[in-house]
Amino acid sequence: MSLSSNLKRVNNLETLPTGLRLVTEPMSEVRSVTIGVWLARGSRHESDVESGIAHFVEHMLFKGTATRSAQDIAEEIDSIGGQLDAFTAKEYAAYYIRVLDEHLPIAVTLLADMILNPALAPADVAKEQSVILEEIKMVEDAPDDLVHEVFTRHFWLNHPLGRPILGTPDTVQSFSSSILRDYFTRTYTAPNLIVAAAGNFQHDHLRGLITDAFAPLPTVAPSYPTSAPAVGSGLTVRRKDIEQTHICLGTGALSQGHDDRHVAYVLNTILGGSMSSRLFQHIREERGLAYAVFSNLTSYSDAGMLTVYAGCANDKVGEVIDLTLAELRTLRESAVTAEELRRAKDHLKGSLMLSLESTSSRMSHLARQELYFTRHYSLDETLASIEKVSAEDVLRVAKDMVRGDQLSATIVGPETASIDAGRLRL
Repeated sequence: MSLSSNLKRVNNLETLPTGLRLVTEPMSEVRSVTIGVWLARGSRHESDVESGIAHFVEHMLFKGTATRSAQDIAEEIDSIGGQLDAFTAKEYAAYYIRVLDEHLPIAVTLLADMILNPALAPADVAKEQSVILEEIKMVEDAPDDLVHEVFTRHFWLNHPLGRPILGTPDTVQSFSSSILRDYFTRTYTAPNLIVAAAGNFQHDHLRGLITDAFAPLPTVAPSYPTSAPAVGSGLTVRRKDIEQTHICLGTGALSQGHDDRHVAYVLNTILGGSMSSRLFQHIREERGLAYAVFSNLTSYSDAGMLTVYAGCANDKVGEVIDLTLAELRTLRESAVTAEELRRAKDHLKGSLMLSLESTSSRMSHLARQELYFTRHYSLDETLASIEKVSAEDVLRVAKDMVRGDQLSATIVGPETASIDAGRLRL
């Protein structure tokens, strides 16, 4: 019996006459439904002067519609015990509701009203500017977040993928109701939207609800040409009078749809993606140099980066960076052991299957596959792709990704935390 045989589903995908895409996964054994509206536009599709506008509009869609106030929206979702949330990323934004299956029509109606009829009232815009400016300050005051923000900005310098999703104080303060309305009108169109749902419902019934509720969507979507970013290198230092130094170090990686993406996932797991990883064991467990140390693989449609984060004592910065570079060199020069490879594969497969146990995670999985692949890989296909990764594959991809000409590092810490940039060599 297949490892995932008990999780097999029949997924349904269709494009409605307006261009709106609908993808669903019925799950008859649960009593909930999670439905989301995903916008195939994010912060990378903004111009420089629009930086942060996608995130701003996301906030504004919760501030009321032509017929519902912000309080009405909150009370309506609370009255059925539902959960309503949203987020903005660099290549998409999403609005989603989780409800009992009997409340699916209410969820569809509410989401459609928010997506189709936002008030975008000037008074609400002014209030939300203050809220988002405080959100920007929170990042500045959280050095573990700030170090990633600064790293990404310099890693993809002068490219939309390097800009912060929140925008800047100047751009946020420049937004008016009319500017937001113009962006909303040309962006929230049927061809740019995907409705994804997972849970206890019938696809045909949901299609009818969606067809009626979202019928007024504009059917024309202006093009947003994009280009892959060039990768920067070198050392960036941001001085802050704090007790701990925060380090982010990384190189280029594979794009979201690359044929070797599962190899990269295994590589990242071995490097720093789990408690048994090399970085965690060698830097935290064996030497006690950091409380938090991990690696992360970030992939977009045409670019990616492999990053290592560590928070350490101010006088241990050089040692932590040297150890991290040593682990990267080892990955590039020597094949991983059979034991490490087996452990990484099992960790990835287990994490994937556990992450797909809720209707919310399955809904997100459906939407992201549609966004990046326009097809849907079954769980068995994904597990098989992970399983066939070899030690030779990991070594080959490491040689391609771990390159000295793409090595970049950022340090956020006090004056006492510093290293010579010449130390950054692979």
